[in-house]
Amino acid sequence: MTVSRAQFAALYEQYLPAVSAYLRRRVERDDVDDLAADVFAVAWRKRDAVAPGEELPWLYRIAGYLVANHRRRLAARASVLGWFAVPDSAPAADAALDGDPALAAAWASLSATEREVLALVVLDDLAVADAAVALGVTPNAVSVRLHRAKKSLAAALGASGDSDPA
Repeated sequence: MTVSRAQFAALYEQYLPAVSAYLRRRVERDDVDDLAADVFAVAWRKRDAVAPGEELPWLYRIAGYLVANHRRRLAARASVLGWFAVPDSAPAADAALDGDPALAAAWASLSATEREVLALVVLDDLAVADAAVALGVTPNAVSVRLHRAKKSLAAALGASGDSDPA
């Protein structure tokens, strides 16, 4: 699909808030604007690679790669400076989880893959097919990952409820 400057500008205006929200759940707030700009710079260079109707998951996929690179740079910088390494896991608990310690603990107990698929489908509100594009896997793989992630989260929430003395 060939995208004109005007079409790309419209895509930018339409999807910048969603891409920024995606990034806010994955990196420090100070890094969001720079990474969002990088996402759209890469998208502009590769604009002929996007399939019609898959623009947002395609942008999320680009953002995912940039977040991974960003975390690797932070980890390398931290190890050189002797500080603790920045984890390279999928998103930390969203700010909404902070108000519920049991949910935040259950979220933290999930694997990076489980958190990422749940974040895309639940927090970013992507359909399974769109999450598949964002993750670079098949929709069937996303369905399986999502089912397992929901099961793991439910088990973790159940376990935290069982340990509650009340």
